[in-house]
Amino acid sequence: MKKYSSKRSIQILSHLLQQYGISNIVLSPGSRNAPLSIHFGENDFFKSYSIVDERSAAFVALGMAQSCGVPTAICCTSGSAAANYYPAVTEAFYQNIPLLILTADRPTEYIDIFDGQTIRQRELFQQHSYGDFQLLEDSDPDAHEHNWQTVRSAIELCLEKSGPVHINIPLSEPLYELTTELPVFPTIEPQTKKPFHELSSTLTAQWNTSRRILILVGSQAPNKDLEAQLAQLVKNHSAVVLSEVHSNLSHPKFFRHIDRYIYNFTPQEYALYAPDLLITVGQNVVSKKVKQFLRKSNISQHWHVDPYWHPDTYFALTERIKMAPELFFNKLLSTINLEPSPYFTLWDTLRTFKDALHENFTKNVEFSDLYLFRELAKSIPQDYVIHFSNSSAIRYAQLFEYPQKVYCNRGTSGIDGSTSTAMGFACKSAHPVLLITGDIGFFYDINGLWNNYIPPYTRIIIFNNSEGNIFKIIPGPDQANSNILDEFIATRHQLNAELLARHYGFGYVRVEEENSLERVLGSFFNPSEKPQILEVDTAEAPNAEILRSYFKTLG
Repeated sequence: MKKYSSKRSIQILSHLLQQYGISNIVLSPGSRNAPLSIHFGENDFFKSYSIVDERSAAFVALGMAQSCGVPTAICCTSGSAAANYYPAVTEAFYQNIPLLILTADRPTEYIDIFDGQTIRQRELFQQHSYGDFQLLEDSDPDAHEHNWQTVRSAIELCLEKSGPVHINIPLSEPLYELTTELPVFPTIEPQTKKPFHELSSTLTAQWNTSRRILILVGSQAPNKDLEAQLAQLVKNHSAVVLSEVHSNLSHPKFFRHIDRYIYNFTPQEYALYAPDLLITVGQNVVSKKVKQFLRKSNISQHWHVDPYWHPDTYFALTERIKMAPELFFNKLLSTINLEPSPYFTLWDTLRTFKDALHENFTKNVEFSDLYLFRELAKSIPQDYVIHFSNSSAIRYAQLFEYPQKVYCNRGTSGIDGSTSTAMGFACKSAHPVLLITGDIGFFYDINGLWNNYIPPYTRIIIFNNSEGNIFKIIPGPDQANSNILDEFIATRHQLNAELLARHYGFGYVRVEEENSLERVLGSFFNPSEKPQILEVDTAEAPNAEILRSYFKTLG
């Protein structure tokens, strides 16, 4: 016989989550949140996952929500457990990934009296959540009505904003009183706001009078409708579309390798290639070079198209278009003229020249990080979803063609949760998932592997250059004393992942040279009984020097 929590606030919460179809719950252990763990665990509607480390758990949930496209709930005990959610909450906030944060709390009168596991949890995530809500304890005379409406408001806000929303839940002892009977709550009709969008005739006029139209697409989930619409815009060379590997757009007339093309632009080239109309879509852009280019371009019109964010990234924003991009371009295409533009030819000529330089350099490159990313672009099966970690990994990825679906935590661009996010995504994905990560990011998030739900077809490739090699690549850190750079910035180390792989139940193979890499990649993605890690040791390669030589060749 199933036993549920007797606390009415938890019963209301559970009922409303079911009403809104939120079934995935990532639970971390604790006593204060035991009523929630028991209640969700006993209810067959919920798919509950136990992840011990709250920091990792929140990133796992983020990956699940990213994979499913619907909110995932995270639930923890009180105190520092809740604070450990914060890195993933900020990432979800800037990526608009829906997380419902359920934090159990001590009674309000226990705050700041030095009771165990008690901190100021109310509005803990206020700076990076779309809403912070507090439930009442069952003993409060207004608890039922308040909690019902509060939970409804929180869930609907999470759905509307597609981002993190926090519900703090004070719970008094006893915590383990159970019942076999649940009250009958009313069914509800979920409230969804249908935005009304109308395209201004001013925008049509601006498009039709612009001769140099540049569309820059940043980080976004795969969007076939948008891809088809942008393809219409470039079909007759009416506009230039720049995208990145995690823009998830693929078309032969899109420019998918921005840094390959604009590296080391002169002031004259800034003026020559600058747009008069810039349209930006999606979120964070990895390329620092394109930011520098556009900030120096004296753009007269800049539209940003996004349902949630309208950042003035290039200090030229003139139109904030609060609309899904596929809806916007569908409306735009019905009103504008699609005339061929010499601006496309200008960019296309540049691409032809730079692509040839890229091919000549990379076909002869020695074993290194750059060599590895060249080989991976040719070896990864099409059906895989790729997660790149931050720092070097996502930057190397921009230089090659990865036609698979690609994700990266570019909301805050930190290294702290890439493994956990990828493993969470894999838990809910219909397609196999590959994480490509540097050594520092991998070791930083080791608890991402402390997860009993990782499918056996999941793969991880670590390029281990024995340091945070990004700090040997970007300008600035090389001005520091070499000992300081190695110990405190690049953080040189001698670690490898072999024992960790064994500890967490992964298969493991390590390569140190190109012949072994080619042989291993030939079978690495074959079916197996457990997930696999490939560690590529590039510590002896002059990785930073090779990458600098690559860009010098392009310049």
